[in-house]
Amino acid sequence: MGYKLEGDLLEVCTCNVLCPCWIGEDPDEGYCQSTLAYRFTKGEIDGIDVSGIVAAGEVHIPGNVLAGNWKRQIFISDTATDRQMNAIFDALSGKKGGPLADLAQLVGEELKPQRAPITFELHEGKGTLKVGDSVEAVMEPYKGPTGKVTTLNESIFTTIPGAPAYVSKAQVFRMKNDAIGADVNLKDHNAIQGAFLFEG
Repeated sequence: MGYKLEGDLLEVCTCNVLCPCWIGEDPDEGYCQSTLAYRFTKGEIDGIDVSGIVAAGEVHIPGNVLAGNWKRQIFISDTATDRQMNAIFDALSGKKGGPLADLAQLVGEELKPQRAPITFELHEGKGTLKVGDSVEAVMEPYKGPTGKVTTLNESIFTTIPGAPAYVSKAQVFRMKNDAIGADVNLKDHNAIQGAFLFEG
């Protein structure tokens, strides 16, 4: 039956603004550690309603983003049922095809998914993300001279294919995940926001 998912994205990483990964260049530190979260405002996977669930990936990218070999651990809202959690993980790990499978093929090591309390808030452009005890991030997009949000389009790499990315900056980014080898505590580094519609 496949999937149809729509909602919002919050993403933050250890690169400076703007993260070179999005244009296919090597990350600023030679590697990139990132978290990205999808909030499904509306969605269905194989007939299972996943509306209201948030899924967050915590990732170590060892070199150029397009070279793959990422190490990733996915966290899913602790409010999700077992059926919802399994369906979301299957979609994000590429088992259901479509644009999510294109992203998943870059993952070399997919760790066991976990449940966690996840806070995902967007208010007047300001995004707040918390994933259990492992991630805390606060970010907001840049704006141009007309007051419109600065966007990135047609980039060679994207976590929201088919949609513009809002170029942002994270005032706070903390991530502690021993499983992927991450211990991050940064200010004023790269962030991305956006909206998505995935079908597979």
